[in-house]
Amino acid sequence: MEQKKNLLAPEELVFRRKFSIFAKTACKNLDMAIEATSLLRGEENREIPGVKEEIEHYDNIKATVITIFDKRGEELMGKKIGKYITVSIPSMGSKQDEIEKISSIVAQKLKMLFTFTKNDTVLLIGLGNNNAIPDALGPKVVDATIATRHIKKYMPAEMDQNTISLCALAPGVLGETGIETAEIIKGVVDHVKPSCIIVVDSLAAASIQRVGSTIQITDTGINPGSGMEGNKRMPISFDSMGVPVIALGVPTVVNTSFILFETVNTLIEQWQKEGYKQIPQVNSETIDKISKKMLATFAGNLAVTPKVIDALVMEMATILAAGIAQAVHPGVHRYNYHYYIK
Repeated sequence: MEQKKNLLAPEELVFRRKFSIFAKTACKNLDMAIEATSLLRGEENREIPGVKEEIEHYDNIKATVITIFDKRGEELMGKKIGKYITVSIPSMGSKQDEIEKISSIVAQKLKMLFTFTKNDTVLLIGLGNNNAIPDALGPKVVDATIATRHIKKYMPAEMDQNTISLCALAPGVLGETGIETAEIIKGVVDHVKPSCIIVVDSLAAASIQRVGSTIQITDTGINPGSGMEGNKRMPISFDSMGVPVIALGVPTVVNTSFILFETVNTLIEQWQKEGYKQIPQVNSETIDKISKKMLATFAGNLAVTPKVIDALVMEMATILAAGIAQAVHPGVHRYNYHYYIK
């Protein structure tokens, strides 16, 4: 593993330039901490008070560890104090050895946020709607996970020495159950009394390039639906659950407002290259007005997902399930994890 100081890739500079005008207003609506950091740093790559960023390279995989350590960083980033780890991975269609490598890095980062022991009970929660593919990542990870808590409780002699007590739940969504997801989880937590909760959910990104190519891991929990405007839910965190909460997420959609802005900005750049003069400036207010007018049918709020989202979600669900198995079970590693997932 090679560790380096911040080195900006060309696509990162493009992202920072194109979305810089959103920096002051967009951060609080971004699921991805790495995008909020990029916006605030700007093209100059300036330091953010109260925020530390480190980059690690594992061949063709990059891990960015962002630490928000005081109230200044919390206010600027619009995110809670804690660690936010983003694993940037190769494009979809990874070979088996790449899946093994990615899942082992996910496991390593999970263990960095919580020390799992053989006496722990881990509660895995898969957020989302299994009937809507872009939102089905959480339930798919639960489907791929083998629960062991019942074996330890009722048949302890049959318990594989390589495993610990793990239970898994996909609680559905408010629109189907009529119950806040956090309320369901809290009820389970009070009865099961887990040592740690791992929550998996689909995220929204600002750039289409991050969809299916980044995994975010954080020890601050999650606010379901925070990436989509007007979709605030009760948080799932240490404060609400009383136990540590680690959240894993993968962007599966992009808010159309960001796509619209990127499209307009790219067009302006092209006009400038072609020598056009008197090109109007574009700001966040202009984009907001255009977005609301174009997306009036959807109350100004629309998300876009790739055509291959079904394959993408299934691949990412396998990677996350494999990473979780390797992290929580003491005897599971990148070469035998397939025995511990479905």
